[in-house]
Amino acid sequence: MPFHRILRGELQPLLIKSKSGCWDMDGKGPSIWDTFCHAKGRVFEDQTGDVACNSYQLWEEDLKCIQQLGLTHYRLSLSWSRLLPDGTTNYINPKGVAYYNKVINDLIASAVMPMVTLNHFDLPQALENRGGWKSPEIADVFDSYAKFCFKTFGDRVKLWITVNEPYVCAKHGYEDGLYAPGLREPGTSVYLVGHNMLRAHSKAWHSYDANFRHLQGGKVSIALSSDWAEPLDPSSPADVAATERYMDFILGWFACPVFCTGDYPEKMKTRIEARNLELGFSEGPRLPKFSEDEPNPLGTADFFALNYYTSRKVKDTSSHRSELSFKGDQGAEDVMDPSWPICGVSWLAVVPEGLRKLLNYIKETYNNPDIYITENGFSQIGPVELEDVERWQFYQDTLQEVSKAIRDDGVSVRGYFAWTLMDNFEWAEGFRARFGLFHVDFSRAELKRTVYHSGREYAAVISRHRTHIKLEKT
Repeated sequence: MPFHRILRGELQPLLIKSKSGCWDMDGKGPSIWDTFCHAKGRVFEDQTGDVACNSYQLWEEDLKCIQQLGLTHYRLSLSWSRLLPDGTTNYINPKGVAYYNKVINDLIASAVMPMVTLNHFDLPQALENRGGWKSPEIADVFDSYAKFCFKTFGDRVKLWITVNEPYVCAKHGYEDGLYAPGLREPGTSVYLVGHNMLRAHSKAWHSYDANFRHLQGGKVSIALSSDWAEPLDPSSPADVAATERYMDFILGWFACPVFCTGDYPEKMKTRIEARNLELGFSEGPRLPKFSEDEPNPLGTADFFALNYYTSRKVKDTSSHRSELSFKGDQGAEDVMDPSWPICGVSWLAVVPEGLRKLLNYIKETYNNPDIYITENGFSQIGPVELEDVERWQFYQDTLQEVSKAIRDDGVSVRGYFAWTLMDNFEWAEGFRARFGLFHVDFSRAELKRTVYHSGREYAAVISRHRTHIKLEKT
């Protein structure tokens, strides 16, 4: 199959955002990531996102990059605390509204459809001070924020993501302490936070469905991250069962309530209850239950938004005695196949074929939904290589695997977003890890954007795709 045909009429080449910076400019309130970065020892070399790519002031430069690539779609995240400095609609920051109106209007004027994420890890610090994602009230506060955004931007935005990667936020932010707000409360807060994120998402989806869909005609989902996992020893029933648990705890935890049953996976519930008995935990259920008095999460996604980066082999650890923890509940250890190459950061094994397998798993497990791949990328660390041929090879290999999933397996993939438009602040990795199709020179105040080899090639594929579409229509 010629490479241009991967995209022709089957898969839209899209792209994801950069980070805006200007953390305290023009009335923006602090977020939990502002607080986290400003503490010492949390981020690589104590770097911060105070400026980052400075898309807040350099949006026109970003738009030139988007136009240079010829994108059809662009995924961006709203800064909750830039729009609502204390997280509530008690005060709306007009400069924040004006900024995002300009971004959205400029994209549409450039024939680029925005996909907008309401919350990408950066909860307003004012809400964290009131309990944050651990507080039961957060779901209603998020719903109010979502309704404000739907009302303000929804006449132009037709693709919405409520919460980005609830697994990552809950696990790294409240179990491991690696992400903001940096809490280490093993085996307890992780489930409460995940539950409240699902409640928040569900309320926002139902609000859109009841009040905005008939006027705006948009779609709403939640972006779920997942590895692909296989048993370390396929002949071991214990490793096979551990792999099923692994997938339930990282993907099924959120996908099962939304796409399957309206409740958490049975294996997950059974395992946590058994561990409560084993460890003598008597402080009530650690995995909360959905209330009949609130909207059910079942059916609250108009498409499946998937963030995929890597794959793992899994071995059983369920018989190991361990303290109260998420990993102990999961009863599974993930390892990397030594044959897999690593790109940049140590956790990122390059496994394009894992994406095809994961797409098929989602098709079979979650009722064959339409799927947008909302993040996927390849990192560099060390000296900058503008001729990043390995990254471009990764994109070619990955898009070929997605094409096979569409063409040979019948998976309904609607679009693919590369992570990311330009090198940016990569959370705890700071600026060390570079994922961009454009390089950003963070050593100079101008923050010059320079296209990588991978960006030129990505643009060429889009151009060929559009050329063939035009030829077929004439």
